[in-house]
Amino acid sequence: MNCGGCSGAVERVLKKLEGVKSFEVSLDTQTADVTAEESLDYDTVLETIKKTGKTVESGKADGEDRSID
Repeated sequence: MNCGGCSGAVERVLKKLEGVKSFEVSLDTQTADVTAEESLDYDTVLETIKKTGKTVESGKADGEDRSID
């Protein structure tokens, strides 16, 4: 994410994703921290963010590194 439009796109899809309790998208650190209900799995969140066209470079779930493939 290198512009406000990029971070805005990620915010918009997370806002619409059922099961997301809260999120914080930071343009400065180029990160998105998502808190979700147990029913929403990591892969769904990951694929939703990827659909915005943004490159995902790393991922974590419950404090553990996870695959982004």
